[in-house]
Amino acid sequence: MGHKEDLLAGAKRSLYEKGYARTKARDIVAFSGTNLGSIGYHYGSTEALMTTAMLSAMEDWGEAVFVALTGPGEADEDPMVGFWRRIIGSITEHRPLWLASVEVMIQAEHNPQLRAQLADGIQQGRRGMAALLTGTPEDQLSDEIVRTVGSMQMALMSGVLTQWLADPATAPAPEEIVAGIRALTRSTPSSA
Repeated sequence: MGHKEDLLAGAKRSLYEKGYARTKARDIVAFSGTNLGSIGYHYGSTEALMTTAMLSAMEDWGEAVFVALTGPGEADEDPMVGFWRRIIGSITEHRPLWLASVEVMIQAEHNPQLRAQLADGIQQGRRGMAALLTGTPEDQLSDEIVRTVGSMQMALMSGVLTQWLADPATAPAPEEIVAGIRALTRSTPSSA
């Protein structure tokens, strides 16, 4: 690996271990084994390097989510329970990666390039979720299904993620999530 790749690896490591806001140029240099001048030479600034690291972390996160969502279920397991078991397993196994995905959203507020990438990733995520849940190839999905089914699944995942990152000891188990989803689908709004 050259200095450019070493810097990116060091920035991602610092992102996972320290977080975006606490990462300094000296942290990246320490993790990468390079020097401060390399950051300016290869990326222009520490902020540009960290933006590249965040985008790379988003790609890693997307791959981890894909693996979790498409992984094989256990024999005789309710497919919905298996889906949530794999998601929660990914959150616990790759906690720094999932935390970085949350931090990306916060940093995107002040970084137009990151925000555009995040918006594109969310749209792809909606489409992928809708395809997975409906069994329909992505290129055959209607915009309505993507905006309804895909958006709701993304919202559910975000909520579960928040609970598992904030307080894993009391976060819902896969069976509880599925029981809640099923109870909600049986509920009808009361007429007032």
